[in-house]
Amino acid sequence: MSLWEIRVEIGSEMVDGADDILLGRELQAWRIVEDVIAKRAWVVGLGEEPKALRATWEELGLAGEPVEAAVVDEDWRNAYKAHFKAWRSGRLHWVPEWERATYPLSGDDVVIWLDPGMAFGTGNHETTRLCCERLVAWAETAPRTARVIDAGCGSGILALSAVKLGFGAVYGFDNDAEAVRISAENTVLNEAGEVVEWVTADLVTGLAGREAELVLANIQADVLMRFAGELLGAVVPGGRLVLSGILAHEQARVREAFAAAAPGWGIEGRVMGEWSDLALRRPALF
Repeated sequence: MSLWEIRVEIGSEMVDGADDILLGRELQAWRIVEDVIAKRAWVVGLGEEPKALRATWEELGLAGEPVEAAVVDEDWRNAYKAHFKAWRSGRLHWVPEWERATYPLSGDDVVIWLDPGMAFGTGNHETTRLCCERLVAWAETAPRTARVIDAGCGSGILALSAVKLGFGAVYGFDNDAEAVRISAENTVLNEAGEVVEWVTADLVTGLAGREAELVLANIQADVLMRFAGELLGAVVPGGRLVLSGILAHEQARVREAFAAAAPGWGIEGRVMGEWSDLALRRPALF
């Protein structure tokens, strides 16, 4: 059965607002597609009836003229493969599952095989890469008994990276059940067994009663600030909180919000292209 796609190009300055609207409406078949290099973005919806798609677009109240096209379901599901390229940080590699037979590895290299589907998180985007690099650097000195939380797990790339680096207490959650399903599938691809606990939950229910030495949250800036208390509360004394999904021009505002919410914590950030991260360290008890 053919499906219909509706695609509307929007200005880069509209991306955050449009994403907030889609999240607020909980439109699972709609998403933002960005070409970071070309600095272009589109709102894309998928459905069986083009009239219904147009009606939804009009309800969103965003500017732009939609373009309709019939798509084959399989084409839609596989389109992301063209944008997912293998990359590495240190000895840890993130590689598409469909390159398993041809990708070269050597020495003590460790690899994560990923099929992210339509979930967010391949490592190709700056926000995911910033988190991955923080994790790899932290893992150089952290004891393997340390706990890791992946808040907003997407395709599971951060949690599975922690497993590959030798950590045995890893927990990942997302408010999108499809993301959790894909994360579980990627666990099977990587023969990670029962090491990761995957849960469908939001930031309140997902972090309730949870603590870890490292908490990773690759989520948009306004959501990070809204749930600063929950994120900070999940970090044990001496532990770290890594925040990403922050546009470079938003970094100062997010930093100010978390510095106010966590006085005495160390905080520093990096910028990669148009995106940035923040790393906070909670003081130890001694």
